[in-house]
Amino acid sequence: MKALTRIKMNLKLWLLCRVVFFSMLSVSYGRKTPNFRVKAVNLGGWLVTEGWIKPSLFDGIHNKDFLDGTGVQFKSVATGKYLSAENGGGTIIVANRTDASGWETFKLWRINETTFQFRVFNKQFVGLDGIEVVAVSKTSIGSLTFEIVRKGDDLNHVRIKASNGFFLQAKTKELVTADFAGESNWGDDDPSVFLITIAGRLEGEFQVTNGYGPDKAPQVMREHWSTFIVEADFKFIAANGLNAVRIPVGWWIASGPTPPLPYVGGSLKALDNAFLWAQKYGIKIIIDLHAAPGSQNGFEHSSSRDGSQQWGETDENIKQTVGVIDFLTARYAKSPSLYAVELINEPLAPGVILERLTKYYKAGYEAVRKHSSTAYVVLSNRLGKHEPRELFPLASGLMGSVVDLHYYNLFNSDLFGNLTVQQNIDFIHTNRTSELNFVTTSNGPLTFVGEWVAEWEVKGATKEQYQRFAVAQLEVYGRATFGWAYWTLKNVNNHWSLEWNIKNGYIKL
Repeated sequence: MKALTRIKMNLKLWLLCRVVFFSMLSVSYGRKTPNFRVKAVNLGGWLVTEGWIKPSLFDGIHNKDFLDGTGVQFKSVATGKYLSAENGGGTIIVANRTDASGWETFKLWRINETTFQFRVFNKQFVGLDGIEVVAVSKTSIGSLTFEIVRKGDDLNHVRIKASNGFFLQAKTKELVTADFAGESNWGDDDPSVFLITIAGRLEGEFQVTNGYGPDKAPQVMREHWSTFIVEADFKFIAANGLNAVRIPVGWWIASGPTPPLPYVGGSLKALDNAFLWAQKYGIKIIIDLHAAPGSQNGFEHSSSRDGSQQWGETDENIKQTVGVIDFLTARYAKSPSLYAVELINEPLAPGVILERLTKYYKAGYEAVRKHSSTAYVVLSNRLGKHEPRELFPLASGLMGSVVDLHYYNLFNSDLFGNLTVQQNIDFIHTNRTSELNFVTTSNGPLTFVGEWVAEWEVKGATKEQYQRFAVAQLEVYGRATFGWAYWTLKNVNNHWSLEWNIKNGYIKL
């Protein structure tokens, strides 16, 4: 009898050791089997502005052609040449370029609706050395300002008034000065007249808030947050086969009601509401840090001021970003709706160095775990050229880690521009399946297709063709071990709107 008891005890001990061993193995390799696979939709354009999603948000901005980050090029009517920052910056401004490219493009920093600073290719600001126009300062000193004066209703002809009260003129191809005092007849021989070309625009959170200014922006943004996504949207989401939302947020949300200018307080209250609605309708939430301080990719959806990408360049910047994650997790850790925290969205290689990103991901993961042992931690793959498994050495050692992949049959005209309907569908079944299989391993992190859309480069496709394209993606991305999230719930471009797709029978979940 005692021998039998010992055998039973040894058996229990052996089973316990196996449980502990496999638990340790699970922790070691970051696997935490989810209760369900996420079928989510992104709430894009809500708490982080993207102008293409809701263009009307910018309608009330005066002189909205000249928002922060707008790229402008100036061609002297007298010399027939473009202004250019010699060597891309660090020296004089010249007027001797036949064609316009990077050195000939000046990025606007908007001071008010008529006054601007000009930032050149190498990130110096245009200013004056006496009367000579130069680009040498790395700092946006308040005196380095210019006014763009248009010729009445003619939007193409402009004069540029410097802070000394005089207008810029191209005296020669190599000499640009701020000393033209006279009135202009806007003739083709006037050295102070330039033809302006807009070479690029940004319409993100910085642009909309700085465009409206501190007096009007709070009203505009709070109205947007309270109307663009409402409780009824969560009811719609729950009723149509979705079980989660991915909510993009900006770093300034952690400042609550008083974020640094030009940002506006109120997005945190909107996120609070989302958690209440999610709990009511049984929806899980993935918080996604879409816009990090300094911008991790230079795009408008990361709230870049002028297209620059400066996130992660300093330890202080990384520390600040970790603080945002810490704040958000602490605030919502006790909510049954918090399912995952995505530490950063779409960092762009090679500007974001893998070593710096890894350092941040480690610290961000620890910040989440300090407040929650159950929330998944999502690590976004870098955009651009990178090894698809580059995050595995880190993620495989983090329990509950997920790698986020974004798949679009767009944004690459060389690859997708000439594909037929069937070739696009075949690309999903063949190429995307292969890519997803490569990063889906038994001992690696979970995989998440955090953004995809039923839109493509095909022109004039029928409803049935769109449906087939969507079905192919749902089938393939449904194999991701964590799940997928459609981009996005609402959009003025119909096929980018999951709400429109569902209501019009293009997508059925």
